[in-house]
Amino acid sequence: MAAPITSIRKHEYIGEEQAQQKLTDLQKQLAEHEEALNSILTIVGELNDMGALEAANSMLQAKEKVASIAIHQASREPITNLINHFLSATDALANMDPNMMKKLTGSITAGVEEANEHLHSGKPLGMIDLLKVLKDPDINRAVRFGVHFLKGMGKELKKE
Repeated sequence: MAAPITSIRKHEYIGEEQAQQKLTDLQKQLAEHEEALNSILTIVGELNDMGALEAANSMLQAKEKVASIAIHQASREPITNLINHFLSATDALANMDPNMMKKLTGSITAGVEEANEHLHSGKPLGMIDLLKVLKDPDINRAVRFGVHFLKGMGKELKKE
């Protein structure tokens, strides 16, 4: 009777065998992904034809100079102001009720459309006409909203 197997030895490739195994694996992968590789080569060829690869290579060669220029440009006052404005605007939007914001933007759009319809009427608006339109509930609602908006804005502007 044969002796039982008590250990399994893994065949380890050495030198030439290992290189040959890697080449075989690479050939399998190339065969499996032929279409994707053809697409990549086409894209790289187009980038090379238009000079994008050479430009990218030049940028990589001059990476310290490019980084220095980018940092200098980003630290200029107009750019820092833009970043601060963006952060302030996102802070303001984050603090607003989304439903109110949606209602406000919808009403602004409707107001612009209404104003566009009557933009070229040419009829002057007199003081009596202005007093009459204040009785319209829609106009009165918008005027009340605007007056209270201005009041809140004035209170906030008063703060230091």
